[in-house]
Amino acid sequence: MALSLDPVTPAPTIVPAVPPEAPLAMPVQDLSRWSEADGHRPAAHPTPTLARLFVFGGAGLLTAYGAVQMYEVVSVAGSTTALQWLLLLLFTLNFSWIALAFTSALLGFAALLRRRGPDPAPGPLTTRTAVVMPVYNEATARTFAAVEAIRESIEVTGQGAQFDYWVLSDSTQADAWIAEERAFLALRHKLGDGARLYYRHRPKNHHRKAGNIADFVSRWGGHYDRMLVLDADSLMSGDCVVRLAAAMQADPDAGIIQSLPLIINRNTLFARVQQFAARIYGPVIATGLSLWSGRDGNYWGHNAIIRTRAFAAHCGLPDLPGKPPFGGHVLSHDFVEAALIRRAGWSVTMLPDLPGSYEESPPSLIDIAVRDRRWAQGNLQHARLIGTAGLKLPSRQHFATGIAGYVASPLWAAQLVVGVALALQTAYIRPEYFPSEFRLYPVWPRFDPERALQLFGLTMGILLAPKLFGLVLALLDRAVRRASGGAIRLVLSALIETLLSALIAPIAMLIQSGSVVQILLGRDTGWNPQRRDDGSIPFRDIVRRHRWHTILGLVSGIAAFAIATSLFLWMSPTILGLVLAIPISWASGQLTYGLALKRLGLLMTPEEREPPAVALRAAALQAENAARGFDDADALGAIQADAALRRAHVAMLPASPPRRRGSVDAERVLAQAKLAEAETAAEAAAWLSPKERMALLHDAALVDRAARLPA
Repeated sequence: MALSLDPVTPAPTIVPAVPPEAPLAMPVQDLSRWSEADGHRPAAHPTPTLARLFVFGGAGLLTAYGAVQMYEVVSVAGSTTALQWLLLLLFTLNFSWIALAFTSALLGFAALLRRRGPDPAPGPLTTRTAVVMPVYNEATARTFAAVEAIRESIEVTGQGAQFDYWVLSDSTQADAWIAEERAFLALRHKLGDGARLYYRHRPKNHHRKAGNIADFVSRWGGHYDRMLVLDADSLMSGDCVVRLAAAMQADPDAGIIQSLPLIINRNTLFARVQQFAARIYGPVIATGLSLWSGRDGNYWGHNAIIRTRAFAAHCGLPDLPGKPPFGGHVLSHDFVEAALIRRAGWSVTMLPDLPGSYEESPPSLIDIAVRDRRWAQGNLQHARLIGTAGLKLPSRQHFATGIAGYVASPLWAAQLVVGVALALQTAYIRPEYFPSEFRLYPVWPRFDPERALQLFGLTMGILLAPKLFGLVLALLDRAVRRASGGAIRLVLSALIETLLSALIAPIAMLIQSGSVVQILLGRDTGWNPQRRDDGSIPFRDIVRRHRWHTILGLVSGIAAFAIATSLFLWMSPTILGLVLAIPISWASGQLTYGLALKRLGLLMTPEEREPPAVALRAAALQAENAARGFDDADALGAIQADAALRRAHVAMLPASPPRRRGSVDAERVLAQAKLAEAETAAEAAAWLSPKERMALLHDAALVDRAARLPA
């Protein structure tokens, strides 16, 4: 059904022009060499040497202590078998990862205990910023509501004249493309001549989001000193945006300034657990990271402000040799862009205490696993980039941390397997009394159970300490404590989050381990749009996804119990999580359980109890947009029924690139043939494939022919 652009006001008939192109060249970076003469020469800034010494030195000492203790556990008999040496190696690698997270969080905890009050209001802005939102087959009602809400919030600050707004579409679905154009035209009409709102659709989504941003910079970037990069689920208050812009204006060496997005608007059980954890524990982790990174920070791809000319000069990403998953275009481009802009002398910093930056999260365990698969491939691809010439050591550390975050899962799985093998060897395999080398005693693996228990306690303490730090800070902050339901509910919420995270951890371990194996075997992930709303998934799909996890949990539990009761008890958290994988995954996406905890005041966050003004406004605007049918109408039906939309669509089409002699656009030819055969628009719509629909919409003549078909 075709709907008008606006049920109240007449549809606009004139397409607002985008600004004239002001291109900035984005040269492809040579990763094999680097000269200081190629970059920006910053003023002298202090290096956080003491913070880095504390974090990395402390983690090294903790790891050494843990390794010594583990050696004492496995060498109690004065001899160590090959399996015990392997267990020691795997334990040391895994322990080093959590030790580094602990010392970084401890640094953040100490800093937040002495936090100061809010910074004074920023002064007037004298340079211009583009607020850019890349979209890819997203819910149009939501994305344009977010853009409008952010714009309104910035206007309230009195500095709105310094900001323009761009929706950069890479959508590959015809219905999504036309819905975006309808929403854009309606919003431009609503805002009037001072809208400063622009829309561009790319015919080909080359290099995905990184290519989307690069296309904007290379065509219009010269108009702007800075760009604020959003995701389709981003929300930012006007005060937060203005403070980011003011911080970059005040720091001539700043290349990227990253805010800390908090998760909001989540209602499923899994998403509310993530929302609570990000709000209570996230600031501790982010503050520690910010302190030791200093001006060598990282970039997370959104809710950050970037100096446009620095980005253009130094962030042109090359295609890596070979095929995906390790070759091709750079998947996790944000880490690489941060490393390259830092290599050129510009700083990359984070403001973890800046309020007003928000995002959303996947609604279920399966949804986050889909996104995590893409992230895993992108981070493992960084193994080819970590040796890039000229990178700062902290930038290499950010790469290494991202890689370790995914390699940790197969290492943990391997440690469990080796532990079971040792227990099996102890229980069922006779000692070797006559080994090849002379010994006075048989080689028989033995352990020190008391020391092993102490080491287990130390490991769990270090693992859970960042959560405890965040909980303590929340309890000490009266406003956060009250907004989270009071001290008792806050503690209960932390316990619920810890329990659910412990049950999900072994499932996530196997999912990530499978992702790593697939990547190493050469399987590419692709790039699918992210689900952002309801987490319900057909139960048969959940069973199909998790059946092997459940079977593995049952087999492991039976085997462990048969070997030794102590082994079963040691592995019980892992076994329980795997056995319950199907019901846990099903429950994770249920609104019922998430809302039930919300009614009880559990897993509450301050932003949930008192939603930010920009979030309330975005929700109201989204409801208005949905009521106007922006996400419902068929693309071909809409352009046929609405002449103003059709004229606007044709006017916004980019110039067709010249075709090589002899080349044929198969989709366009087929679309043309099917239009010639169709007697009605409905018949044509039924015949056209998704690619043929897109080819039709890219051709003004075919759009006109489709519009002349009887409805």
